[in-house]
Amino acid sequence: MTGNLFYFLAFLTLFAALGVVFSKNPVYSILCLILTFFCLSGHYILLNAQFVAAVNIIVYAGAIMVLFLFVIMFLNLNADTELAQAKLTITKVAGVISGGMLLVIMIAVLKDVDPGTYDPENFDSQIGMVENLGLLLFTKYLLPFELASVLFLVAMVGAVMLGKKETQQRHF
Repeated sequence: MTGNLFYFLAFLTLFAALGVVFSKNPVYSILCLILTFFCLSGHYILLNAQFVAAVNIIVYAGAIMVLFLFVIMFLNLNADTELAQAKLTITKVAGVISGGMLLVIMIAVLKDVDPGTYDPENFDSQIGMVENLGLLLFTKYLLPFELASVLFLVAMVGAVMLGKKETQQRHF
């Protein structure tokens, strides 16, 4: 049963990812991206990483996708701007060249990778649970975790300071 579910999720993930790339309408592309994130969360659940699946749904399929939709709505794309961009063949050539270079780099990096095998004696079924993740974050990786939280705090304070209006400025 798990194998069939994996293959179904893999097919749906690839189908939705291709929908993201080949969709002409940006809103449909974002909807396909949301479906891709939900399918990836299904893969995380199959890997017994429920916390990562929940964070993926909340952060990516929720907050980031809403942000993408707002950006697309604010851009106000119409047929005139899309036709002007579609005529540029240099962008297509640059995309093909950069994609080909990425493919060559990925093949070069992954040619010597040992994927490992399944070892039932050393398998820990609780590896992706929230309790073990929290224990690992607050013991072995405490310093990087705290540095990341300070970095996020500084970024939030900087965003508030940049967005704050001066009291002496008058906007008519």
